[in-house]
Amino acid sequence: MSDIRFIMIGIVVITVGFIILGVFGSTYTEITVQTEEFSTCYEYPDDQTAVEIDCDEVSQEKTLLFLGVAVIIGSGIFSLIKGVKGTWDQDVKPEEMLGPGGDKKDPDDDK
Repeated sequence: MSDIRFIMIGIVVITVGFIILGVFGSTYTEITVQTEEFSTCYEYPDDQTAVEIDCDEVSQEKTLLFLGVAVIIGSGIFSLIKGVKGTWDQDVKPEEMLGPGGDKKDPDDDK
């Protein structure tokens, strides 16, 4: 892969990580506030009364989501750094170059 591909992949992966965090992480905002302010946590279904839930279980789910997103964003950052620091495009051997100006071989040398 060329350097620019790693940069593009890194940007896309980081963006996807933030989108996942924004979409799925918003469900844990209310639970976080309840855990910090009160001793019990409640889930509020649409057509029912409040249901008491285990705060520790929801905190573990929140931590797993955060770790998963951190791994996704970390791999995107790794790919981005690899693309920025990479020198693969500059280290191509002349005999491996393709395209205009890349074919430096003389056809008469094969004889």
